Amino acid sequence: MAISDWPEQLRPRERLLKAGPQALSDAELLAIFLRVGIPGKDAVALATDLLGRFGSLRAMIHASRAEFTAMPGLGAAKYAQLQAVVELARRAIAEEMSCGEEMSSPHAVKDFLRLSLAGQPYESFHVLFLDVKNRLIEACELFRGTLTHTSVYPREVVREALARNAAAVMLAHNHPSGSPSPSESDLLLTRALVQALALVDIRILDHFVVAGHQVHSFAEHGQI
Repeated sequence: MAISDWPEQLRPRERLLKAGPQALSDAELLAIFLRVGIPGKDAVALATDLLGRFGSLRAMIHASRAEFTAMPGLGAAKYAQLQAVVELARRAIAEEMSCGEEMSSPHAVKDFLRLSLAGQPYESFHVLFLDVKNRLIEACELFRGTLTHTSVYPREVVREALARNAAAVMLAHNHPSGSPSPSESDLLLTRALVQALALVDIRILDHFVVAGHQVHSFAEHGQI
């Protein structure tokens, strides 16, 4: 039976309009995104299969194009739409961080970093450049490496911070293959960057390590 033949009170789109998106399950929200199913499966059944295939929304969002389009009923157009949705969410969070008085809560920063870094198959080192009121100026990927290593050059971080007239920065990198706990080299790098940026009067407010949905904050653990 097609969703259009369901009782109105059970249809995901109508339920969303009446009760809000928080009232819907992951599969129902995804069904609205998919819009249609495939022969023998409505959009909700297809969404349920999709979530079962990837195991979670996060894994689905960060799936490669080849992995995503391997599912029946999903093609390049749907993959492009999904990436557009994720990027819109990332930009909305970045806009919130740039317009606020200060980045006093780590929650928006962590959400932004999950969208930017989680699921990447390589290590990536990002810097969030902040103004004197701790508002976001720009977030940039400065260095990219392999599955287990990224070379980071303090001189380049200092140069990029000065170019943006940043008063402070937040650092972030991911651990694609493991735990969010920082390694000894992560701790040593952070100390080196604190010293290098202090020479030009730029503070490091935090360093985050992203591993899947987990985000480790150096500041929250007294490591910076």
